[in-house]
Amino acid sequence: MENNLVNFIQSNSPDGGFLQSEEWRKFQESTGRKTYSIVEENFNASIIEHELPLVGKYFYVPRGPVISRSTEHVTCNIGELVNLAKENNVGWIRIEPNGEDILSFVKDNTKHKITKAPHDVQPRELFIIDITKPEEQLLAEMKAKTRYNIRLAGKKGVVLRTTKLTKYENTNSREVEEFLRLIKVTAKRDGITSHPEDYYRKMIETIPENILKLYVAEYENKIIAANLAVFYGSTCTYLHGASDDEHRNVMAPYLLQWQQAKDAKAAGCARYDFGGINTKTGAGITKFKLGFSPETRPVTFPGSYDIIINQRKYWAYRVIQGIREIEVKSRRYLNARCKNQKSK
Repeated sequence: MENNLVNFIQSNSPDGGFLQSEEWRKFQESTGRKTYSIVEENFNASIIEHELPLVGKYFYVPRGPVISRSTEHVTCNIGELVNLAKENNVGWIRIEPNGEDILSFVKDNTKHKITKAPHDVQPRELFIIDITKPEEQLLAEMKAKTRYNIRLAGKKGVVLRTTKLTKYENTNSREVEEFLRLIKVTAKRDGITSHPEDYYRKMIETIPENILKLYVAEYENKIIAANLAVFYGSTCTYLHGASDDEHRNVMAPYLLQWQQAKDAKAAGCARYDFGGINTKTGAGITKFKLGFSPETRPVTFPGSYDIIINQRKYWAYRVIQGIREIEVKSRRYLNARCKNQKSK
């Protein structure tokens, strides 16, 4: 049954379906969240319960539900998901269909209103490349600058290692501690909010070591970059990454990505998922990722949608969200004004 479920999720998920896996659900439970699972012949919904102040609980189905595109049983399965939400006093169900056709299936088979969520939880665009090609061809299809940076890292003496994970004694290892340090460095440099340390520690403790691997890059005996990668079925996914402010000129992140792709190929994976990109901007991390296969088009998703179970709770949530967005925009505007005045 387990292998059949993995195969079903994989074959009906453009990204490989790890966020709908049992391993991901158990990891979410380890962080203190309540989860549910609906598994049928043509349907899988791994569900995470969230709770917000004032408006209460909602269900989140990351990159799901996973539905067979040839299924004739959508109606009862969606109904089971809705009934589970009602039984648990949930205000809405946030879903992330794997295609416009699946979104249409869901809309056609529930009487409840479905509306676009105020924001997408997972990226709308993923950059996934075919790694069944020979290594020489994969290198040839890269941008010249990307190939150059991979080779430069090797010439500069960057050394790569993988670290066994999930053993409790290893969650406090040098490699893990350096990864956590680099996450903070990267977040500060890029102006982003990272997960709390305990989130990553729980991930390392609970996801099996044959699935989750920590790659580290060392230069002059110092870890300067590190990535978490997931090997699930036929897809390897770059999950989290970080790098130091020092020694960025040795291009360690390029070598890390290439090694992960090669290891995935050797492990029998057919696809390497670089994660989210934004082709509208095409800058920063997107530019970095696209350099590995500039002719590959991104995999696109409809985004996050909400099935409204309780109208009062849901629209109270939307009003609160709207107020918060206005507050955030106001703060950004005031901060920008302050910076401009200081620069004068």
